[in-house]
Amino acid sequence: MIQGLYEAHLPVSNIDKSIEFYSKLGLELAWKDEDSAFFWIEKEKSWIGLWQGEEYKTSYHPSLRHFAFRVSYEDIKQSINWLNSINVEPVTFGSRDSIEPFVRPYSGNASVYFNDPDGNSLELMCFINVPERLKNISNKLSIEEWEDLLKERE
Repeated sequence: MIQGLYEAHLPVSNIDKSIEFYSKLGLELAWKDEDSAFFWIEKEKSWIGLWQGEEYKTSYHPSLRHFAFRVSYEDIKQSINWLNSINVEPVTFGSRDSIEPFVRPYSGNASVYFNDPDGNSLELMCFINVPERLKNISNKLSIEEWEDLLKERE
């Protein structure tokens, strides 16, 4: 039945400034009116809607004002360089001190975080294959720590 995500929405303070930011991420503008804009994530499959209004002042919480873009593992490894190349600053996540990408073996994914101009939390995220012997690791690992563990034999 469900095949993927069709759309997600975020509040923004300035639609033109947000269009500039999301275009810089390489997303294609699907359409715009005076107070909203939609960008294709996967053309004709999924998009994000940006809505100008006072709602951007809503305090951040993971259940609000956040979504993740699906990327490849190789993209995650290059994400800091890519974000820096488009003048977007990566941010720390939770109790982590590092902005570097990290792996969650217990949930089978890797991530790096950044914010849009209104403080909406954005994430680059990928699925990873986790060997059975590593599925019980409950802490977040740097890419280097993860790849070292993958090289180890049981």
